[in-house]
Amino acid sequence: MPSNDARNLVPIAVPTAAVGVVAVAVSGAVAGGKGALGAAVGALLAIAFMGLGLYVLQWTARTLPQLFQAMGLMLYVAQLLLLMIFLALFKGTSLFNAKAFAFSLVIATVVWMAAQARAHMKAKIFYVEPDSEKSEKSEKTGSSS
Repeated sequence: MPSNDARNLVPIAVPTAAVGVVAVAVSGAVAGGKGALGAAVGALLAIAFMGLGLYVLQWTARTLPQLFQAMGLMLYVAQLLLLMIFLALFKGTSLFNAKAFAFSLVIATVVWMAAQARAHMKAKIFYVEPDSEKSEKSEKTGSSS
């Protein structure tokens, strides 16, 4: 992962992981080991889905900027479908506590989105890309009389 991508990911993933740790501790205290496992799975799933989504969007913005908005919409639909598939596969499981899983998933997702919004507001984004070849003399237009 390029360093710029890592600089974008760290201020978003760290608060989400911290909230995930708190959710695991609270769920473990309230619902025991299965609660802690459910909260851990929920937080990790949120971080994985949202992190992968951020990486795909950054790659799209660099390589195919004309498809950025369409890719963003498609990505969110794909994330929802993958989550629905995950929920269908683990429907009625006794492996982990479903309420702790849902609580952790929702809280981690909300924290990720808030941290991403904050990081975007604090980012110094150029409105216009600076021209990398300023050293060349600009061509003169018109007649040379």
